[in-house]
Amino acid sequence: MERIKQALERAREERQHGAIYKTRRVWSPATPDLSIEFTETRTLQLAPDIIDQQRLVAAAEEGAMADAYRILRTRVLQRMTGNGWRSIAITSMTEHNGKTLTAVNLAISMAKEVNHTVLLVDLDLRRPNVGRSFSHEAAPGLSDHLLRGVPLSEILFSPGIDRLVVLPGNEPLANSSEMLSSPAMMRLIQDLKTRYESRYIVFDMPTLMATDDVLAFLPQTDGVLLVVEEGRTLRQELARVPELLQGTKLIGTVLNKSADPVYKYY
Repeated sequence: MERIKQALERAREERQHGAIYKTRRVWSPATPDLSIEFTETRTLQLAPDIIDQQRLVAAAEEGAMADAYRILRTRVLQRMTGNGWRSIAITSMTEHNGKTLTAVNLAISMAKEVNHTVLLVDLDLRRPNVGRSFSHEAAPGLSDHLLRGVPLSEILFSPGIDRLVVLPGNEPLANSSEMLSSPAMMRLIQDLKTRYESRYIVFDMPTLMATDDVLAFLPQTDGVLLVVEEGRTLRQELARVPELLQGTKLIGTVLNKSADPVYKYY
């Protein structure tokens, strides 16, 4: 009876706000577990210049940099699967450490696994950049949904990568902390987390040192991946991680721009 009530409530919300996205499962010998066609979600075709300019290296089928993200994907999924987690927040201590680049490429790499789908969500509301990672075109985003009630069905898009859907941010929001903890945001996140059982969610979050946005939102995520940049992230900043992430499950850290050629992926 409870499942019936939930299904009816979900149908009512979709009629009012538009379905988040509709998919069709397609069987294929190459991907026998889960192949998805997005039937009512806008699809973008990644231009070669976008792939190069935005360093979407995980979109490549081979190469050292794509392999680096496959290794990261495997380790992250092992931790998440072992703990029954479905969502992960990507953050860094300060700006320009590569957190958005990591979030985007990790989401792409995770989506290439055939037994689940991935939703990449831009929650860096003051500096939203996820949408620009896939297209030069201006398009509505999460800010339009929160401020003007634009249905998510008009915002979400697939970047032409099977099993990956993106929820971009669009215009910056000065009151980002309040928006992240607002009832509307909480309802949205709960819906995103519970609507599909076979989906992982990657949240691109603000930096830890800039605002309290991350700290306000972290209880809504299962784990955190911290991006640090060699030569830029300071030891005294890292010393604050236990304090800032107290009570949070830190999945691990990603070292960006390593000076060691063995580990220098981008």
